Amino acid sequence: MKKNILLVLSSTVVTLPVIAQQAEQKTPNIIYIMADDLGMGDLGCYGQKIIKTPAIDNLANQGMMFSSHYSGSTVSAPSRCVLITGKHSGNAPIRGNAGVSLKNGESYDSPLPANEVTIAEAIKERGYTSAVIGKWGMGAPKSEGHPLVQGFDYFYGYLSQLNAHSYYPEFLWENNKKVKLGKKEYTHDLIMDKALDFIADNSAKPFFLYLTPTIPHAELIVPDGELGRYENMFKEKNYKGGHYARCEKPLATFAAMVTRLDSDVQRIMDLLKEKGIDDNTIVIFTSDNGTHVEGGHTNFFNSSAGYRGAKRDLYEGGVRTPYIVNWKGVIEPGSYTNHVSAFWDFLPTVCDITGSATPHGVDGISFLPTLTNRGEQAKHDYLYFEFHEEGGKQSILKDGWKLIRLQAKNKSKTRYELYNLNQDVAERFNLSAKYPEKVAEYMKIMDNARTPSNKGYFNF
Repeated sequence: MKKNILLVLSSTVVTLPVIAQQAEQKTPNIIYIMADDLGMGDLGCYGQKIIKTPAIDNLANQGMMFSSHYSGSTVSAPSRCVLITGKHSGNAPIRGNAGVSLKNGESYDSPLPANEVTIAEAIKERGYTSAVIGKWGMGAPKSEGHPLVQGFDYFYGYLSQLNAHSYYPEFLWENNKKVKLGKKEYTHDLIMDKALDFIADNSAKPFFLYLTPTIPHAELIVPDGELGRYENMFKEKNYKGGHYARCEKPLATFAAMVTRLDSDVQRIMDLLKEKGIDDNTIVIFTSDNGTHVEGGHTNFFNSSAGYRGAKRDLYEGGVRTPYIVNWKGVIEPGSYTNHVSAFWDFLPTVCDITGSATPHGVDGISFLPTLTNRGEQAKHDYLYFEFHEEGGKQSILKDGWKLIRLQAKNKSKTRYELYNLNQDVAERFNLSAKYPEKVAEYMKIMDNARTPSNKGYFNF
């Protein structure tokens, strides 16, 4: 009996790499789900105890969790630009949430230049049909930044970030057509229905779905009567409203929004299985930046997972994000990695997976060796971030140390903070006075990490 068991185990050890190699050699579908302002700590697999996220937790249990993955920026538009172009925020064309106003009074975001090579364009040569469904935030209708001009075959959702601040807006866009809603439709549900339709319609050929729901970005709202288990769970402080709509139960509403998104992740996984493509689809789940503290949401749920800061900060809580990759037959279930990676790595990774040519000038490094546990994983020399609000901020993350430059616009107010993340991941102890030589070293790297921008962003 023992001999037979050993033979079975030996056979399994031999065949698993073969199975993984065969799966890689296919042309896998890719679904990239990016929540909006979701913190690492909002998910059960990253430690959340109150909000229930069973589908996303199972995605992690059956795939790989990243502990040290970073968003493209600490706010929406530049983070999305970094993801789509593979260039960090010091080289990407969109580096802030700057906007433009049309003659009809509608506001949109600065357009992604036509000469940028996006991920959709990079993989089109491999026969992929690509869609953006959700929030775009990189160009107005008929502009050079519109998704259909940037290599995508289908778009549905919010072109404008400002319009995306409402879950009951006047309209959404479908390709180049304005879809009038009259503030009567809960857009998250519309977005998810369109995503499921796209998957079903393209299940017989390779597709890339960039799914960008706006949950749990403020405003905090769900359809009436849909707070579920959370309705009377908390002692609530009414949010009276302002830029965002009023909310009587912000804690219950935020929790219900996250669980609603989780339920929709399960709908996606169920559809993949129904269509028989779950074994040839890579599903990635992440968030565009750290948690927000707006519209009545606080850090009650430990959304920042114990890290310092939130959206608009370059502390870990503003840029470290959940990252889960599920790839059946390739990634060993329950895998975990502390490989330091970032949004700008996604494009070269997908090019590596699909056999596409990686565009010239990207800053990213493929993390395919980490996913497959085969080959040598290249590592970043450093990660660089810049942020153009609140006086201007920059940061360098290198060898477990982080240098942050604050008030960069005004040299008389500029100050530096240095943290040893290996010993102080909560960034409580500023060591800049103790290690001036490291500050000087990292300042030099910081100054050389970026290229000047002529798009209206200030140059440090």
